[in-house]
Amino acid sequence: MPSPPGDPIFARSNEIQARLHELIPGGAHTYARGSDQYPEQMAPVLEHGHGCHVWDVDGNEYVEYGMGLRSVTLGHGYRPVVDAVSQTIRDGVNFSRPTIMELRAAEEFLRLVPGADMVKFAKNGSDTTTAAVRLARAATGRRRVAVCDQPFFSVDDWFIGATPMRSGIPLQSSTLTVRFRFNDIGSLATVLGEGDVACVILEAATTTAEPEPGFLEAVRDLCDQHGTVLIFDETITGFRWSEHGAQFLYGVRPDLSCWGKAMGNGFPIAALAGRRELMELGGLRTDRERVFLLSTTFGPESGSLAAFLAVVRAYETEDPIGRMERAGQLLAAGVTAAAVDADVGEYLRVVGRPSCAVFVTCGPDGQPSQAYRTLFLQELLRRGILGQSFVISAAHADSDIARTIDAVRDALTVYRRAIDRGSVEGLLSGRPVAPTIRRFTEPRRILDRS
Repeated sequence: MPSPPGDPIFARSNEIQARLHELIPGGAHTYARGSDQYPEQMAPVLEHGHGCHVWDVDGNEYVEYGMGLRSVTLGHGYRPVVDAVSQTIRDGVNFSRPTIMELRAAEEFLRLVPGADMVKFAKNGSDTTTAAVRLARAATGRRRVAVCDQPFFSVDDWFIGATPMRSGIPLQSSTLTVRFRFNDIGSLATVLGEGDVACVILEAATTTAEPEPGFLEAVRDLCDQHGTVLIFDETITGFRWSEHGAQFLYGVRPDLSCWGKAMGNGFPIAALAGRRELMELGGLRTDRERVFLLSTTFGPESGSLAAFLAVVRAYETEDPIGRMERAGQLLAAGVTAAAVDADVGEYLRVVGRPSCAVFVTCGPDGQPSQAYRTLFLQELLRRGILGQSFVISAAHADSDIARTIDAVRDALTVYRRAIDRGSVEGLLSGRPVAPTIRRFTEPRRILDRS
């Protein structure tokens, strides 16, 4: 199959990726960044970025979507954040006592999230969700955790033990985590009716699903009736749906909430926030048995706190959420129109909140297909678009959206050909991508090329 003009070369990326697999399990430090999530021999190794553009080690330039797994909303290298961090770290990064910046960051966070009384900073979302679960278990004396059927909450045993990738996790951890369905209050009522549930944890909204009217209120009521702690995971929704969180947007206050990703525009910072009577169980103003809540060397390092404070200032003056929503709407409309024009509107769709959209790729049977997803990714990469989704940032200008839509239109000519053939054979180079969390390495085990 002929390649489009300027088809990128991945020779250096492939060489480095092979070396990464020699040194790092999976070839990346995050499973979602793994080479098995991209077409074979087309997983760019990146060198630098600016705004919504990134460059790989082969010199290829892309418009990027996904934006650091949704952690970058203001754009790569956003100058006010970089300058704030640079200025701060000149005076030291980590100390043996709290700094004044910790107080300022806590005050600013709690000003933004009026439903929270106290906050504790950490480095990633898994730390905060696990701390929230521990806190709920201590407060209630119960063991079980009710988890919504949403993709991901933690790398720790209480959650991963309930996924297909649970090797190395004691069976007891798996049995203590139970599932309920989003927008199905009856499924949660059943779980809570079985007893011994310490907490309910869910995202108030997801990329592809908004809460139905009354659902979150009903979850709150059920938790109150059963004395169960309600936890909102705001890792994605916080600073993307609203800087005040989904809890503010939908008007339902959780007992605890967990934050991360866009808080620092890519810098590593997360937060656990919640009601004073719960949070104080990890402090020094309680007569109850103490909870080992969060205690991390790098949780309050000054660089990331400076990034957070600069992000807060940007959200006060620049309306990044409004800009993301507008750009996402333009992109979704353009891609949808391109799909209709290519007569593949029933096979490729853009779904979800405009600032956090994903594409659904279906095969000839109308069902989601990893093979057709990979073909679409392959054709976008060949045309200078990098992204496992259409998750956007405030740095995406109209020109970037137009370039992306043009690339999609071109890519869909190949997609249409695959639909007509009933197969991606002869059009897709290599094996399809595979689910991130799966039990075995197949169907993307690294092949021995010796």
